[in-house]
Amino acid sequence: MILSPLLLLGPMAAAPAVPVQGDLFVIKAPRVELGDGEVMEHAVILVEDGEIVTMGQDLPVERGIPVIELEEGQVVMPGLVNPYSRYGMSGGGYNDSRPQVMASAELYPSAAYKVFLENGVTTVGQYPAGQGIPGQAVAVRPKGDTAGAMIVEDGAYLKVVMRNSSSAKRNLRDGFKKADDHLKKVAKEREKFDKAQAKAKADKKKSKAVFVAPAADPRVQPFFDLREGKLRALVSIRNAASYAHLVDAVGEEDFEWHLRVPLTRDIDVFHVTEEVGERGCFVLMEPLITLVPGTLRQRNLPAEFERAGAKLVLLPRTDSKAGFESFLEDVGVMIGAGLDRKAAVRAITHNPASFMGLGERLGSLSEGKRANLLIFSGDPFQPDTKLDAVMLDGKFVSGDMDQ
Repeated sequence: MILSPLLLLGPMAAAPAVPVQGDLFVIKAPRVELGDGEVMEHAVILVEDGEIVTMGQDLPVERGIPVIELEEGQVVMPGLVNPYSRYGMSGGGYNDSRPQVMASAELYPSAAYKVFLENGVTTVGQYPAGQGIPGQAVAVRPKGDTAGAMIVEDGAYLKVVMRNSSSAKRNLRDGFKKADDHLKKVAKEREKFDKAQAKAKADKKKSKAVFVAPAADPRVQPFFDLREGKLRALVSIRNAASYAHLVDAVGEEDFEWHLRVPLTRDIDVFHVTEEVGERGCFVLMEPLITLVPGTLRQRNLPAEFERAGAKLVLLPRTDSKAGFESFLEDVGVMIGAGLDRKAAVRAITHNPASFMGLGERLGSLSEGKRANLLIFSGDPFQPDTKLDAVMLDGKFVSGDMDQ
């Protein structure tokens, strides 16, 4: 194939592995899922230096800019965002409160991360192992020569595990209590300092002393960050009762918290669907049909939470290669069972990126966002659809155009 200023590609499966994307190129796509639930037909996407510069319908392309023209039927979607994974990590955890622990400390490049890209996941949130309050997650791009090159955002969220126990509530309450205790300590030190300065002034002594507040214990600082909005909490609950324990533990504290709800066949969290929806929390759960306990009545809990007002985030049914491979098909099953299709698209792209504080950079396709996108042979949620190519930061990293 001869590379010309206008590069026309046939089906991705038949395209040779050539470096068609330079610093500046265009993708012409018959259909684009934008990630926010909307669709753009006959889209033109201009990419430069790994970022979407311009996009719109049937835009003219300046002569000399290479063009990747997709086949009729092919669909472009933002790269998938999986905010809750341990895949590729091996560190152990504890059953207590260690909010200062950073999952990024155990991050290192390995072949395991290629599995994410092969299945369309271009951003991953990896959390520390353990129960109680095991620490803070890190958002990564699953490609890079060093851990630093992979990190997109450190401290993406604080993982909290809430169970039906007094110890689980105590972990959360004690963290904020210790933060209050530290503030009291600072106030006392400040009072002592001010008195010393007043005495020096009365004695007509010059002083250049500046008050320096005592540093907070590393285990306490994350609770200050929660209060100040610098950190968000992701609280794992297993049933309606543990949600009630969470609400009781939070009390009057004002901080951002969201829910991880691991679905089991007979989970009873449908009792709190409306309450969670009113709070507008992000809710992370698997695409799984559940049963009302003690009956054969089926429930589509992801659809119920989304309709109630929760911001749905869908995760693979298992944190494994097999789970990643079946993910989109599993989401398709939920759509067939009543989950709104637009909500499903948001739940695997825009919402998880926004949950981790990355919504301005990732999770949807628009001007100024990173060029992380997927090219499918057809509807992404149909079982016979193929993932033709994966683009990460404007570079094809998986598929028949792999570089």
